[in-house]
Amino acid sequence: MSKTLLIVDDSLSMRRTLAIALNGAGYEVVEAADGKEGLARLDGRKFNLIISDVNMPNMDGISFVKALKALPSYRFTPVIMLTTESDATRVQAGKEAGVKAWILKPFQPPVLLDAVAKLVAP
Repeated sequence: MSKTLLIVDDSLSMRRTLAIALNGAGYEVVEAADGKEGLARLDGRKFNLIISDVNMPNMDGISFVKALKALPSYRFTPVIMLTTESDATRVQAGKEAGVKAWILKPFQPPVLLDAVAKLVAP
């Protein structure tokens, strides 16, 4: 059975690029354009991992992770931030919210896939 990942990013081209890389590695992908849409996708189905951008309209990635972690069904779902943000304060805020990994854009697909493989529950 394939693992299901949620991608939350306001850039359609970034979501498509991620979906291609992740589908090619055997993962099923669900997409959301911002944090609010990402929360709406959390409808009870199991997500093995979430990849989120930080800077998005409507609800930013750190607010999204805080809201996600407040939901009992998704409290332990690992999150990777994939972003252009490298500010130490933002990275620390992400860690405090529950982010497990912080990867900078532009990303190398093998680096991302390695991080995904390490965080996705067996």
